[in-house]
Amino acid sequence: MSAIGKHSSRLLRAEDTAAISWPCIPASCAIIAAMLRRTKIVATLGPASDDPETLVQMINAGMSVARLNFSHGDADEHRRRAAMLREAAQTCGRAVGLLGDLQGPKIRVRRFADHSVLLKDGAPFFLDSTLGLMDGNEEGVGVALETLHEDLKPYDILLLNDGMITLRVDSIDGTRIHTTVVNGGILSDHKGINLKGGGLSAAALTDIDKENIKLAVELEADFLAVSFVRSQADVLEARRLFRDAGGRGLIVAKIERTEAVDAIDSIIDASDVIMVARGDLGVEMGYAVLTGIQKRLIRKTRKQHKIVITATQMMESMIQNPIPTRAEVSDVANAVIDGTDAVMLSGESAVGKYPVEAIAAMAEVCVGAEKFPVPVGTTTHRMNDRFELVDEAIAMASMYTANHMDVKAIIALTESGSTTRWMSRIRSDIPIYAFTPHEATSRRVAMYRGVFPVSFSINLDIPQRLYQDIFNTLLYYKLVEVDDLVIFTKGDLDNVAGNTNAMKVLKVKKEE
Repeated sequence: MSAIGKHSSRLLRAEDTAAISWPCIPASCAIIAAMLRRTKIVATLGPASDDPETLVQMINAGMSVARLNFSHGDADEHRRRAAMLREAAQTCGRAVGLLGDLQGPKIRVRRFADHSVLLKDGAPFFLDSTLGLMDGNEEGVGVALETLHEDLKPYDILLLNDGMITLRVDSIDGTRIHTTVVNGGILSDHKGINLKGGGLSAAALTDIDKENIKLAVELEADFLAVSFVRSQADVLEARRLFRDAGGRGLIVAKIERTEAVDAIDSIIDASDVIMVARGDLGVEMGYAVLTGIQKRLIRKTRKQHKIVITATQMMESMIQNPIPTRAEVSDVANAVIDGTDAVMLSGESAVGKYPVEAIAAMAEVCVGAEKFPVPVGTTTHRMNDRFELVDEAIAMASMYTANHMDVKAIIALTESGSTTRWMSRIRSDIPIYAFTPHEATSRRVAMYRGVFPVSFSINLDIPQRLYQDIFNTLLYYKLVEVDDLVIFTKGDLDNVAGNTNAMKVLKVKKEE
């Protein structure tokens, strides 16, 4: 769910509604439907979405955040797609976040003279960083990482093309890595290479990534995703470069290396968002342990009060088919039940035949899974903690109160969105509405599970007028009824982030 509409503190009286132009009225049904879904959807933009009408349909189907994959396309394509997204979001009256995803040091083979070769089981095959760019053949191929030979030793297992091809390292002669094909198949240009168990030393940020960080700032990206993170230092470096370039979005650490799992606590601490990127992670660590790792990462991220995205092949079959498989439905549902903030579509929405249907199907699965919450002891969450920040304490008090009273909604007047982030870490079916005057904040909280941004110009001079304006908004969209109890949080100072210091329990009143 994203912004309901742009209103002032003097919002409307009941008799005024017919005369007011509400920018999201064409999509009001979709907006209210999205209110019923707490889990957010990240969808990748690409050729399949390169049409304004398709983008509008994707937003109305449930896309909360749009992803630009900097691994594909050039800067002008990304500029065009970002501009198209902003226009479509405005048409829908919705706040849709923008995530720029850095390419990272994906280690790939270079090219073959005939674009592909068939590797047979038991055959010798070499990798060599000094081989010509297009000189690959059935005997060997070049690799893009100049130091690959330094990271390997005999009997290491290399996994190519997402694990479809397996090579065993036999010996290393200078830059040339001699291997034997264990599991063969067709290997084509630019396919990826992973070391089973991890340990390749490529830096997390390439020169291309550093240029794309500047592009993300230009596009006013709300989230910057860092690929192939190895340690906390990689996240801190990306944040420094992003901030130095003028970026103000949140940093997403993509967990797709064994080293990242080993250092996960410090990486979560340095990040704003964690993405469980199951493609390369599954190749490196093995698919048998991937589900357990996913559950552990979601649990750890939420415990540290950060946001988590579950990604990769969630509805892969919908690239070609109009409905998902039962296994894909279970995959998405399990991530939702585990507490993920968002689930992500990649090729399904970027190059697939059914981008709108894929989002709609994912939204339907999320709603279905949310009907079966797993009890996690909401009443005792952080009961023994001491809070250093006042706004964090207010957030926790609000959720404790909401889960022990018949409260229908939580309204948070927020500058930065931090109060609603803390609230969203506690399991609850009660919707959290982030009333904020800042468009960037609306787009950021669009990622938070159970948080729904509402654009609203906050004026604290007349509290009773403020409360009624908020009631009018919620009543207009039938999100509450007269005499419902709601929780309201705010700060004494306007335009000051992190200043939330008050909580009230209010009864919804109709304008007199």
